[in-house]
Amino acid sequence: MKKVLIASFDMEVGGVERSLISMLTHFDYDQYQVDLMLYSHTGDFMELLPTGPTLLPENNVYKTFRMPVSMLMKKGNWAIGLTRMLARYKANLQKNAETGYKQMQYMWKYALPFLPKMEKEYDIAISYLWPHYFVAEKVKAKTKIAWIHTDYSTVETDVKLDLEIWNKFNYIVAVSEECKRAFLLTHPSLYKKVLVIENITSPELVRDLSRELVEDFITQDRRFKLLSVGRLSYAKGIDIAVRALKILKDKGYNNLAWYVVGYGGEENKIRELIRENKLEGSFILLGKKMNPYPYMKIADIYVQPSRYEGKAVTVSEAQIIGKPVLITNYMTAKSQVQNGVDGSICDLTPEGLAEGIEKLYKNKEERSKLERNCMNIIFDNRLELEKLYKII
Repeated sequence: MKKVLIASFDMEVGGVERSLISMLTHFDYDQYQVDLMLYSHTGDFMELLPTGPTLLPENNVYKTFRMPVSMLMKKGNWAIGLTRMLARYKANLQKNAETGYKQMQYMWKYALPFLPKMEKEYDIAISYLWPHYFVAEKVKAKTKIAWIHTDYSTVETDVKLDLEIWNKFNYIVAVSEECKRAFLLTHPSLYKKVLVIENITSPELVRDLSRELVEDFITQDRRFKLLSVGRLSYAKGIDIAVRALKILKDKGYNNLAWYVVGYGGEENKIRELIRENKLEGSFILLGKKMNPYPYMKIADIYVQPSRYEGKAVTVSEAQIIGKPVLITNYMTAKSQVQNGVDGSICDLTPEGLAEGIEKLYKNKEERSKLERNCMNIIFDNRLELEKLYKII
């Protein structure tokens, strides 16, 4: 029986974590002995982990990567704390709009001498979450596989450092064809290593969970309801959604309510934007929800206003429930939705998003067509795992 290691950070509520749960749920444990390495045993999704994999003990050093530097210093983790400060300093020297990805790379790079190695040797080691330093540098395995979940053409990394790490892997898995194409625009030399394995979906589970009763105000709201699910971050474009709703309100569409399930670092900025546009009663942040599917079921349209995605798990899940879906035209959008067939794609601007919503709001027949088409699609793609078994 082959020994497999799968590594990720934690089980906080998010699309990557949800896709990992699905993959672990459907893994073939008769053929593979799977160890799961989570740097931090935290997050609401911990209770959803299946019994198949062996959850390895938490390692306090790796858990530090999402702790504030001040906390590290108080706990006496001076070496890791200083590497974090150095990473921040170097990233801030870069003249880029977004330095978060580079800072994360430098953080791992500088911390490597202080990170423990895994003693056990594996046949296969899978790094499920970027950056992939842990599996690349601290794990012994005959075959190493790294996952890409985002549109790589939209993120700014230290390309030289990135390439050093990618070259330590035998295979690189992209979650969609467009995701693969975008990655190869940055790293064309890696084309022989890259393959596509889509996020595993569980239609029966999604539909079952969507029937759960919720008691939030949304159930009593008789307005036309838009819903988005995702982290409150720049990538997810929730600020674009706020501006789009303002445009629609100014045009007289006062029967609209936009609900957002999610949490994240941009929450204060988004709340301020909501106040500035006087949308407090119409653009409503519901916060973190373990089960977003009943909210999807209640909504009239599911909207994904993202700036970039690899392949949004939530879009597929809304389609499984049979919701009309509207997504912005991010780079990988066409790998997710057939425009006018199982969803709609609009321009990635507040004006384009507002126009897309207006068209669906006014055209009930179009919404019904999208719903019918989604209900006729088979979303069960557990056979995607066969691609993984083939290479391991």
